[in-house]
Amino acid sequence: MQLTRHVDANAPLCSLIRSLATRPGFVPTHLPQVQVLSWDHYVASSPQIYEPSLMILAQGSKLARLGPRTLEYGAGHYLVQALSVPFMCETFATPEEPLLGVAVDIDRGVLGELVQSMGLTPDPGVQAQTPQSMTSAALDTSMRDSVERLLLCLQNPVDAKVLGPARIREVLYTALRGPQAGVLRALVEQQGHFARIGAALTHLRAHYAQPLSVEVLAACANMSVSTFHEHFKRCTDMAPMQYLKRLRLLKAQQMLIGEGLGVAQAAHRVGYQSTSQFSREYKRLFARSPGDELPYQSLPV
Repeated sequence: MQLTRHVDANAPLCSLIRSLATRPGFVPTHLPQVQVLSWDHYVASSPQIYEPSLMILAQGSKLARLGPRTLEYGAGHYLVQALSVPFMCETFATPEEPLLGVAVDIDRGVLGELVQSMGLTPDPGVQAQTPQSMTSAALDTSMRDSVERLLLCLQNPVDAKVLGPARIREVLYTALRGPQAGVLRALVEQQGHFARIGAALTHLRAHYAQPLSVEVLAACANMSVSTFHEHFKRCTDMAPMQYLKRLRLLKAQQMLIGEGLGVAQAAHRVGYQSTSQFSREYKRLFARSPGDELPYQSLPV
């Protein structure tokens, strides 16, 4: 009975997402901060990375594994991806009941403005903690309604341009009033460790193809190397250089499949000097050689 209620309550979301999902996978909308997602078959556990976002599923479900943690989320929950962290992702969907969802970017600037407007003063407890970078929350009526209003305005490009930014703010505001408000507040508590690691990850994602050192990243976070290493691993379940390698390989996969680049070309583009080393590490992560990837197939979701 509970599942039926979720399906019925989410029927308007499913209809709105279907009208925007013109192909499988993540599809851009009239707002660059919002993507819709559809997928119609099961995908075994595979490496994945999302930008900081709220991932609201109206149908289907996913299983995320981050280090020792396993996190299941589906039509009754939404994912709060506070930091861009690589994880293993398993997707459950069928042609009869495809996965349908919407991803809303977490803009730290907008988040900070909302926290300030809400009169939420800096919380020493939030600054001191290192919350989980990936969590889930119940898709309650408030969140469902705010996402529905966002999807409605995306049906028309003029509505999206005029109303869209306010609708995105409403979704983020609703999340800030929800059960995972702590992790979102931690992103904008500038003196907190979590926000500092977030700043380092932003720099890393922008410059991943360049030579990077732990010292450079620690400086971005305004931390000593030892403190940075400790909190980085606590937030991401990876050491900084391990994260960089994983990010480069995931970006290379996108280039091999999404752009049809050759192996050597993709290796060089993501910062590898040695194509053979790139191929070895790619096969270790994805259990297949980069040359086995088929260009322009659908990327895993």
